[in-house]
Amino acid sequence: MTDPRLQELACPGRERGIFTNRTLNLRSIRAIGYDMDYTLIHYNTDAWERQAYEFMKGKLAAQGLPVADLEYLADFITRGLVIDVERGNIVKANRFGYVKQASHGTRMLSFEEQRSLYSRTLIEFGRPRYVFLNTLFSLSEACMFAQLVDRLDEGRIGSAIGYEELHRVVHRALDESHAEGVLKSEILANPDAYIEHDPGTTRALLDQKLAGRKLVLITNSDWEYTRRVMAHEFDRQLPEGESWLELFDLVMVSSRKPSFFNNPNPAFEVVRRDEGLLKPVIGGLSEGKVYVGGNARLVEELWDLGGEQILYVGDHIYSDVEVSKNLLRWRTALVLRELEGEVESLTEFSERQRELARLMKRKEELELAHNRVRLIVQRIQARDGGGGELKKYQRRNSQLWEKISELDRKIGPLAQSAGELLNRHWGLVMRAGNDKSLLARQVENFADIYMSRVSNFIYATPFGYLRSQRSTLPHDHEDASLSETGESN
Repeated sequence: MTDPRLQELACPGRERGIFTNRTLNLRSIRAIGYDMDYTLIHYNTDAWERQAYEFMKGKLAAQGLPVADLEYLADFITRGLVIDVERGNIVKANRFGYVKQASHGTRMLSFEEQRSLYSRTLIEFGRPRYVFLNTLFSLSEACMFAQLVDRLDEGRIGSAIGYEELHRVVHRALDESHAEGVLKSEILANPDAYIEHDPGTTRALLDQKLAGRKLVLITNSDWEYTRRVMAHEFDRQLPEGESWLELFDLVMVSSRKPSFFNNPNPAFEVVRRDEGLLKPVIGGLSEGKVYVGGNARLVEELWDLGGEQILYVGDHIYSDVEVSKNLLRWRTALVLRELEGEVESLTEFSERQRELARLMKRKEELELAHNRVRLIVQRIQARDGGGGELKKYQRRNSQLWEKISELDRKIGPLAQSAGELLNRHWGLVMRAGNDKSLLARQVENFADIYMSRVSNFIYATPFGYLRSQRSTLPHDHEDASLSETGESN
């Protein structure tokens, strides 16, 4: 008979696993820091981005831009894409920076158009020409930019503005909406419409706290918004009279990440939490307090911890994961909610994927045979010009080519379906064709582990030893990939 308590700890499916790039022993972690937005608090992305889009429309309409009839295209933009502000394009690149798909405005470019524009171009980090969509908060901005590129090309905006300036206008409109607090006011007025409740997150935090881990909330959101959103999500799961604040040993709001990780920003204690009254911190931090600002070194000094003893969990590949990894050598975890849909799509497609792999292997065999026969034909022609022997090999070559063409007719629809998994325009978030996507490269480089949500920690337990997969190379034997997985079960 199955033990119900153990059954609760069984991972419900691969999509709820924890995936490991670098082996991580959770028993060696002394403190765990958490981002809030899209990490501890997961928003209904469609509802949030539609609202952000509507606020942008209002700002842009006030500037005279033709946006009144535009609507948010929820399925057009995904995380991991890149805006090319110089050309007015949205692109998806593989791990080497080569563009594999592109749109101009909202029109997907053909292979020939894409090749003519990007065959000599690499998408590189740090160049102002490229804006990386590293967070779900970027989706509405990219959608609006693409739609206005269409209107600029149609001559409906005027010739005094180019693509780069157009992007600045759109980005500024979204920033102003955030700065004015209108988006967050909407959420606080009706949190159930925007926040997706996950009771497992509370359980995961309680497990970690009971196991002796120090828990730290580090968010860029302000104190008023943080306390109300966290109370809405967590207080209902706690015993009556207990607050979400009791889950955390330290709370740091308005942290100004990524500056939090590399600058000595001052900290201010929130002394009257209902009023937000602040006082400067002289010296170090204290447990059980709420602070505005501050920096990562203060967290390390509070508990005398080094980088390898702290795990930081966030959703932004740069501000949360890359900076804390590179500068402080904290261990890192990325929350990538799209993983659930990605893994489910791959599971559903697995039988057709096996058929596609079988057909591709057969095509490779036929292509090799065709190339060998072609070489023989070339040698015969160079030697004596031909004769009956030449015709024999030419016929064989034609037969092989017909078989290859027949295979292509079977492969084409399967390959197209594989490229449309999860999103019909851009496909899987972590893939670019057969290769890893540029986002996957970032995840691989900077996230020790990654998962779809914080509650997946339940199934790993606070004592898990998360092992990375054996890395494979192109020359490895086909069976070399059969090794223990990095997924927690």
